[in-house]
Amino acid sequence: MRRRTMLTGTAAATAGAIAAPGGAEAFVTEGKRRTLVFSGGQPVPVLDPHVKYDYSTRLMQQSIYDALLKYIDNPPKIIPWLAKSWDVSKDGLTYTFHLVENAKFHNGDPLDAEAVRFSYVRGLKLNKGIAWMLKAHLDPAGIKVVDPHTVAMTLKEPFPGFISFVPWWFIVNPKQVMAEAKNNDDGQGFLIAHEAGSGPFKINRWDPQAAMVLDAVPDYWRGWEDGDANRPSGIIFQVIREPAPRREALLHGSVDIITDMSPDDYDSLAKVKGIRVPDEPGMAPFTVMFNCAWGPTADVNLRRAIAWAMDYNALIAIENGHARLMDSPFPPAMQDHIAVPGIPRKDLAKAKAFLAKTQYAKGGLTLDYLYVAGLEVERQVGLTILAALEPLGIKVNVQGVPWPTVMARGTQPKGGPAMIAVYVTPVSTDPDVVASQYASSAAGSYWGMHHLHDPTLDKMIAEARIELDQTKRAAMYAEIQKRIVSLQPAIFGMLENRRWAMKDDVEGFVFCPIRLTGEVDLYPMWIKA
Repeated sequence: MRRRTMLTGTAAATAGAIAAPGGAEAFVTEGKRRTLVFSGGQPVPVLDPHVKYDYSTRLMQQSIYDALLKYIDNPPKIIPWLAKSWDVSKDGLTYTFHLVENAKFHNGDPLDAEAVRFSYVRGLKLNKGIAWMLKAHLDPAGIKVVDPHTVAMTLKEPFPGFISFVPWWFIVNPKQVMAEAKNNDDGQGFLIAHEAGSGPFKINRWDPQAAMVLDAVPDYWRGWEDGDANRPSGIIFQVIREPAPRREALLHGSVDIITDMSPDDYDSLAKVKGIRVPDEPGMAPFTVMFNCAWGPTADVNLRRAIAWAMDYNALIAIENGHARLMDSPFPPAMQDHIAVPGIPRKDLAKAKAFLAKTQYAKGGLTLDYLYVAGLEVERQVGLTILAALEPLGIKVNVQGVPWPTVMARGTQPKGGPAMIAVYVTPVSTDPDVVASQYASSAAGSYWGMHHLHDPTLDKMIAEARIELDQTKRAAMYAEIQKRIVSLQPAIFGMLENRRWAMKDDVEGFVFCPIRLTGEVDLYPMWIKA
């Protein structure tokens, strides 16, 4: 069994080395600069920015790569990055990006319009990871190099949400990628554990199951937040699978910031001197999706009965108060969010009234509730549902299974479980990103495990997606939110607060709710000397 070596982010005040896991050689610090060490329980098996993303993967991707635009702050806003500005044609079809002139890749190659064109074409062609965000709206043929610092993208139809996805399309160096391509794989084999980026950090050592060691790029084209004086020597993402040793690593000072902890862990750590726990409103709705296509929950009145029987206050208690109830399918930070009037809250009389409209008026049925094994919050929610449905004469079979099993069972409507616990973090501030999760086209994806099929809703979503008048669009999305709630494809549960635990000497942390749960932007962060 390989021994995991703890990596220190605070001990190296002078030039020296930190041993990386698996016997990797030195990670060199620079004078008084320190290494920022982040730890979570999730590895990064595929680094390729066009193939895969989740919180740990994107944590590394946005440290190594740049995009045309970037999300910052709370509430989230989009700012220029590789693109210093952009124009939109009057018909809403063509977006023209004007690039900065000093951006360069880590190997010294200039980052130009051709690199942007190549990266977008590659993402669409591979049809993996990020492709779903834009493939319905943008064809490779619609991406044109105007001049070395200008690229134009012409959409198939107007889509005001286009800009909201651009920050997640990272730009790769076409020369490096194609030089390493094998068997027409467009460099996928190479970019699993190598990089071709222009970001503030570059790879020093890469062990995706243990630790990823990155060096800061001193002459990063964008410069460093608060000046070079506060630039770290580098960052390390250390994978510690279990929460208990991750907690101990923070307490003993061998890591600087941790994620993937339970509500109880965070509450306990918040009381420790020298450690702070940011507690910010989240943007990732937790819902319990119903199977709307098969079995007892295909009856909307049974779904409504369950939703009105639910003990919503228990959800907040499970999170030790660090959450808020959903008042819409859209999180509050989402553009055009409204609080939907009459969204279910516990009312047993209403629950029984809806149950009486079904063939199960006296109960007598058992429903499966599926959750990801090991996620304690999801398990406790299952037990809450079990208790809430007892007065209706409905039994609940609470089952914890691995995520691949949840996907395998949940994405097939026939024979699928009646209820599934699901977190879906929006990757965009545009309301279409959530509304489309309830369209018929969502079938087969984890965010579409409700298998809802409502032609009226589909039409409403399709029309709102392309509406250019923002006032009209907002009104359309208000009606969409009301319609989704009326169809009750899910128990609309809660939004967990986003929390990390970090040492007091960690500086530059800025919360932005659009990032995935556990994800932070490491670029502006450093360890106080």
